[in-house]
Amino acid sequence: MSDGADLSLPGSEPATGAARRVQSRTTSFDVAALAGVSQSAVSRAFTPGSSIAPAKRQRILEAARKLNYVPNSIASSLTTKRTNIVALILGNLANPFYVEVLRTFIDRLQAQGRQILTFTVENGADSDEAILRVLRYQVDGVVLTSAQLSTRMTSMCHDRGIPIVLFNRYIPGSDASGVRCDNAGGGRLMAEAFLAAGARSFAMIKGDPKGTTSQDRARGFTERLLEAGIARSAIREIEGASTYDGAFSAVLAAYRREPDRLPDAIFGINDIMAMGAMDALRQRMGLKIPQDVMIGGFDDIPESRRHPYQLTTVRQPVEKMVDEALAILHLDEPALAIEPGIDRQVPGRLVWRGTIPNPALPGA
Repeated sequence: MSDGADLSLPGSEPATGAARRVQSRTTSFDVAALAGVSQSAVSRAFTPGSSIAPAKRQRILEAARKLNYVPNSIASSLTTKRTNIVALILGNLANPFYVEVLRTFIDRLQAQGRQILTFTVENGADSDEAILRVLRYQVDGVVLTSAQLSTRMTSMCHDRGIPIVLFNRYIPGSDASGVRCDNAGGGRLMAEAFLAAGARSFAMIKGDPKGTTSQDRARGFTERLLEAGIARSAIREIEGASTYDGAFSAVLAAYRREPDRLPDAIFGINDIMAMGAMDALRQRMGLKIPQDVMIGGFDDIPESRRHPYQLTTVRQPVEKMVDEALAILHLDEPALAIEPGIDRQVPGRLVWRGTIPNPALPGA
């Protein structure tokens, strides 16, 4: 039988178009033969960061183009036991901060020749079900940004050789390792900004009551105000559900009928809630910011920098945090277990914009 002959039953029509499913595929050995190199050289040519001479790599890529060759990552994983896939478990995608986190992880991992598999959990829900879904796939590591995870699930991943790193949170009483912004320190920075601008009464719009991130920001903010002599009764707490709509509605419910109770300053535990508070105060109550009330946020999402908001906030160093998280996973050294109990905190930075008068600026 000659190459390319149709395989068909007597009396049947030749298989054409979409019906022709079985075709010969070019292999790395074919590419190696055409390029005059070894099969391992072909593998290195398609692996980012591998050691191979530029001229040889170019010759291999030219051969691959001629043969329409594309590396088969699934076949490769059967040999190496590595898929180059990392699972990212996200919560609260209503917060643009985590969209930025996702984008940064994708950029970093793809630059390393890896791919990302994304899972989501409801805001405030535990992550155990998501971990069970992750375990259906062969992934090289897990990054967890959502709040709750049982030690049983952590152990289940470790028993399967799948390392987990926490991102921007920690689990009290657990030896799970992770990276987070210094959220308590950031809360203190925001308190100091309000105090420097002359505020003496305050409100906090809080997020997930189970989340260590929200709790730490609120704790740092409150502790710094108390240290400055602010009475606890002058610090009001408002539940904003970690969302724009939640904060918008909560601020109206708290102050629309009693505008005389409006504080000097309002701290949104994240930017999206601070922005919801701003729009409620300006659009529904006709107030000016910062003349009538100061507003501060946390995260420095791109939307907070736009002209309608110009929000004073605490910037999370997302790129630094992503790099630290991947360093803890050490994906290039799979035989090396993650050191337990790593809790790496990265300082945030206060970014002065228009919602809090900056005492350091003339006329502020």
